[in-house]
Amino acid sequence: MAEIIKNPADEINAMIRNAELRSELEPYYDESIVSLDERHLPLDVENEYLEMMLAWEMAPVLPISQWFDPPLCPRHPSFMTQEEVRLELRKLAEALYEKQIVLDFTDHLSDRELYLLICQEILPSKEKMLAVRDGYLHWDCASVGENQEIWLTYYASDEEREIWEEMNDRSAPLKLVPPYLRDLPSDPNEEK
Repeated sequence: MAEIIKNPADEINAMIRNAELRSELEPYYDESIVSLDERHLPLDVENEYLEMMLAWEMAPVLPISQWFDPPLCPRHPSFMTQEEVRLELRKLAEALYEKQIVLDFTDHLSDRELYLLICQEILPSKEKMLAVRDGYLHWDCASVGENQEIWLTYYASDEEREIWEEMNDRSAPLKLVPPYLRDLPSDPNEEK
């Protein structure tokens, strides 16, 4: 967290920066700035928040493949051996991780299926390309929101399965161990 400004010259510079940031954010003015005014945060903390808001507003929306220089253009897996797919999958997962993208719920997919998912769904997906991210973009490779069967079968805890059964008044599918256990880069801020 930022330190509280104590030097009068620093306080004046922070006030000038605050005015600049608010001016730049004027076209994007919404309730997030109004709520910020109500919080009465220290000026340096408020400026950090405003800088993050401005970075978000100004960030281009690009296909994830274009976040890289040169853009990621992986080979089609139909021309690759299983070992080549495995090695390329690892390289892709590490490249995505460098851009703070982690792949969640992947162990039900074969290497070739996961590789295709990255090529066909993740890399073409248009997302905000932030110069600095304060967290990780998580890609749900099981489409939990759309297909709870996969999540319930392979990833849900016993407690989550029980809650789901109570809410849906039916039994969850048989719980299985995912067939393709792999160790991909993950969000260091989350428990495994």
